[in-house]
Amino acid sequence: MSRNEFLELFDSFTTKTIMIIGDVMIDSYIFGSVDRISPEAPVPVVAVSKRSVHLGGAANVALNIKAMGARPVLCSVTGQDDKSQEFMHLMQENDLFTGAILRSSNRITTTKFRIMGNNVQLLRVDEECTEPLSESDMQTFLHLVEVAISEQHVDAIIFQDYDKGVITPGLIDKVAALASNLRIPVAADPKRRNFDAYKNITLFKPNLKELNEGLGMDVARHDNVALRLAARKIHQQQQVDLVMITLSEDGIFVSRRNDDETFTDHHLPAHRRSIADVSGAGDTVISIATLGLAAGMADKDIAALSNLAGGQVCEHVGVVPVRKEKLLQEWTKMNEATW
Repeated sequence: MSRNEFLELFDSFTTKTIMIIGDVMIDSYIFGSVDRISPEAPVPVVAVSKRSVHLGGAANVALNIKAMGARPVLCSVTGQDDKSQEFMHLMQENDLFTGAILRSSNRITTTKFRIMGNNVQLLRVDEECTEPLSESDMQTFLHLVEVAISEQHVDAIIFQDYDKGVITPGLIDKVAALASNLRIPVAADPKRRNFDAYKNITLFKPNLKELNEGLGMDVARHDNVALRLAARKIHQQQQVDLVMITLSEDGIFVSRRNDDETFTDHHLPAHRRSIADVSGAGDTVISIATLGLAAGMADKDIAALSNLAGGQVCEHVGVVPVRKEKLLQEWTKMNEATW
């Protein structure tokens, strides 16, 4: 791909509307310093210097989409508690569409509390509900999704699954069928519970742990033969066009099922970086991959750009969205020899 072709596709991200369906949460941080052990128990004492709250889970995918200049449409379910009000306030602060958020009296709003001492995470406390949505909530939520698809002119859909109960096999089936009728590509970032429910979609992006749990296999990250077999199993059993397996420090493996039932795959290595925190890297990868898909990028370029973006966010402590200008600069530097 030439420089002008890439820039044209990259710039087209700003014209895209991406729907994100999945589990949202609040990421709450307490920062401080540690210089002593508690006399009450053998645990560090954190002298608090700062607190912060951020949108997390599928909402972080929405922030990544927005950071690239595209328009996110976030669809999810929260509780009707104080944390839900805080979540909606954060949505408004970030200028995100709030019309497809269901506030349910049957659930609490997922919150992850992280305690950071001397720039190291010491403890995480999760406050959450992981039961599947009630039937009445599911019907209401599905209606919100269907209305948003028809009214918001969606170019692609992401299922961002954190296994908190918002995404169910029935929801996946209905949305995938509707998207297929409208020729809207669908991507999924799965967890174990719904792994094999993602059928007849465009892009499936497990990490290696999710792949092995979902397929009951023991694939090593450096074993291209086993990765190829695992990808083909997903292609054939779940009727997925594009499988993208993230491999942490070993990069990304991507496989395409062609129209003639042949397969094309690539293994792209990771870029050497100073890793501070891997939190949120998967959110960034699925965001960039779906934008590339919506823009019509080639598979290898989608994987390479996603790989680059996922590595960038790992250089920062905490869950942060990708930085568009930095991504463009690094991509340009990486390809300037061939341009």
